[in-house]
Amino acid sequence: MANRGTVSRVAAAVDGSHRTIEGAITVGADLLLVHHGLFWKGAQPIVGAQYLRLRALVEHDMAVYAAHLPLDRHPMLGNNALLAHELGLTPSGGFAQFESIAIGVRGAADIPTADLVARAARFARAHGGDAHGTAFPDARRTRSWAICTGGGASTETLDEAVALGVDTLIVGEGPHWTAVDAPERGLVIIYAGHYATETPGVRALARDVASRFGVPWEFIAAPTGR
Repeated sequence: MANRGTVSRVAAAVDGSHRTIEGAITVGADLLLVHHGLFWKGAQPIVGAQYLRLRALVEHDMAVYAAHLPLDRHPMLGNNALLAHELGLTPSGGFAQFESIAIGVRGAADIPTADLVARAARFARAHGGDAHGTAFPDARRTRSWAICTGGGASTETLDEAVALGVDTLIVGEGPHWTAVDAPERGLVIIYAGHYATETPGVRALARDVASRFGVPWEFIAAPTGR
């Protein structure tokens, strides 16, 4: 979504919600970079909440850019690569295939799984969330891991993890059944929060845009509890 053509301040947020739009207005931004865009279900009537969002953007001449999957998979600014770095992990390959493109990352390690859960919990708390893992023995070690941020636990990602010999899958969130299924498939899943795991990318993108074009930027925190 465009504005009148100039940008003097950038705001970044995970979601294109009325809450984050108001936050961007408060800091005087005229470009809002988000991970999740304004529409969740395709084309919708411009009424109710959708109307209020768009009215606020137009009235304050604010452009919006939603990155989503391209930002998830970016090798330097992407959520998956940056989460791996935050957790002290080094990616060596791709994971979470979507239409032949790897959205996530994977790699090898030799670390107590409990330590990895603790790292994920510290990361999540720093970004307004919480993290937990499925059950595992105290002495268990993670030797092959994969990351798919956001709603990353699904039939497809569990199947792919098992096929690749991954023993620890790190995601934002997933359905209840994934926590039931994982131990029976030799997996530990670490749920580090949908919102929390998608904060690094928009922060990095806003920082990069601001640096390239010499404009200030701000992050609009709006944790969802998910």
